[in-house]
Order: sequence, then C-alpha cells, then structure tokens
Amino acid sequence: MPPKKSPSSVFQIKVTLAQTKPPVWRRFLIRSNARLSELHVCIQIVMGWYNSHLHEFSIYDREYGMTADTELGHLNENRYTLNKLVGPGSKFQYTYDFGDNWNHKITIEKELPAEPGTKYPICTAGKNACPPEDCGGPWVYPDFLAAVANPQHPDHEDMIEWIGGKFDPSAFDLDAVNARLRVWE
Repeated sequence: MPPKKSPSSVFQIKVTLAQTKPPVWRRFLIRSNARLSELHVCIQIVMGWYNSHLHEFSIYDREYGMTADTELGHLNENRYTLNKLVGPGSKFQYTYDFGDNWNHKITIEKELPAEPGTKYPICTAGKNACPPEDCGGPWVYPDFLAAVANPQHPDHEDMIEWIGGKFDPSAFDLDAVNARLRVWE
C-alpha cells in the first residue's frame, strides 16, 4: 500500500458541546480533505466519547450518518469530505447518542497550510471534561455533577460507584488526547 500523501491544507476546527455548564470545547487541526467519518472518529477522541452510540452530522439542511438511510434521510458520511461541503466560517451540528442527544456545534475557524512532516489530526486546546457516557444528556448532567460533588447528596455513592471513582468536570489533558489520536492514525 502506498504511503498516505501529505495534505496540502488543514482546517482548524472548534467543537463545542451545547447546553453544558461548565462549557466543554476542543480545538483541533484535521486534514481539509478528511471524510466526515474521519471527523466523527476525531470528535469522539478529542471529546472523550467512546463511540458507543449512533451519530449524525447536520450540514446545510442535509444529514449525514454511518450509512445512507432513506428512512432517516441520511447520506453516507464515508462518501463526503470536509472540503467538498464546508470551508472557513462554516458552522454545522454533530449529534451523538440519540437518547442523550449530545449536540455539538462545529465551527471551521480557518484553513491553514499543512506543515510538512506533521501528522494530523492534532488537538491544540480544550476546556473541561466531557460528560460521562450515558449520564442522561445535557438536561441530567447538572444533577450528576451535583451528586458527585456533594458527599451528602443522596445519589453521591451510587454516582461515584457508577463512574468508577471521582469525576473532575474541569479536567482536560491535552497530551492524553493527542496520545489517543496517535493510536488512532
């Protein structure tokens, strides 16, 4: 198999988890010609999700998912690259876990020349921990935070046991995120 050709440009993307306090966001660089399916995996990694649920992209009134689904109106995300759908200044939505409905606002902040010899994607910044999988969505997340923060809360012990220990909503480890991205490539 021939080696991957270096991209000529990358998009700087900011992904923000909607309706969460404290705010959760990540900024990363990804090849401008990455497929939507690759963007999905990148978002899963940088946000800290486990890719355990369905997802979709909503871009300019069209939906893209894992496969073409005429019932849902989805186009196959494997067939579309970012640079054919969006450009600098574009904003669109990514929804993960249709039960919890974690909506993410995606902003293409700018297009940059790719650095020779640099492997993409790369996370460059972020803020706060992503909520745990299956905690109930943005409307239940505040209750989860209240329970884990207060040892006197009636659900504290159950939530701590469920999460497998403590949970720090302000945690974000850029090096750990980039290490997970390196394993993925």
